[in-house]
Amino acid sequence: MRILDDLISSLNFDASVKDVRQGVFHTAVLTRNCGLAATLPRDALRQTPPLVREPGVLADKTPEDLVHLAYSESILEAAIGLAAINSLLAIDEKSCVELNAADLVLEKGKGKRVAVVGHFPFLPRVREKAKELWVIEKNPREGDFDETQTDRLIPLADLVAITGTALTNHTFENLLALCRPDAFVILLGDTAPLSPVLFEHGVDAVSGTKVIHPELALKCVSQGANFRQIRGTKRLTLLKSGQVKHQV
Repeated sequence: MRILDDLISSLNFDASVKDVRQGVFHTAVLTRNCGLAATLPRDALRQTPPLVREPGVLADKTPEDLVHLAYSESILEAAIGLAAINSLLAIDEKSCVELNAADLVLEKGKGKRVAVVGHFPFLPRVREKAKELWVIEKNPREGDFDETQTDRLIPLADLVAITGTALTNHTFENLLALCRPDAFVILLGDTAPLSPVLFEHGVDAVSGTKVIHPELALKCVSQGANFRQIRGTKRLTLLKSGQVKHQV
């Protein structure tokens, strides 16, 4: 898990753990900042309990303890680890544009063959603009392809958009290895770390979330908010050096 190794080695652990929340759809950790990650309840509930080994004492641990949960085979623990990583990132907003993933995929995928790993609400709009769209999903809906088609479809794509939860379930490095060298690769979703470390591994853009009002975001997570319902956040895109920034 070299990508997780590199992300974690880039962090400043001079902070304390102030709060850990795990809602049905999203997970939040508050250290220096507030970090988010998707909880993935459907996948987690397929695993053997206990799904979180130390509930009730996680806020007493160090930030370093929490980020290392990202290596856990437990989906719920790995989500806590990714949220902790996101809480410690020093996001350089000057290197970001205030642009959500949907607009970036539409801009870069127009007339192209697009593969999206994960089912997102904006996909019908992409289907109208893309030459071809293949949606690959662990829990496929009508029109989606299941995981068995990953090896066949991703090498065909000009643009590959990968959910940040591929870091949580430890499939991300395998997915990157399937992308053509000339493909434009986007990591997206609130789990996606807004870190330039990802550019060293073949990612061209990261579309993620910065929490600007931690108390409000924590309250939403605790009360069962889905991604669109979490308030107190800003959607940002970090682009690899040399990529043309979208004008908003």
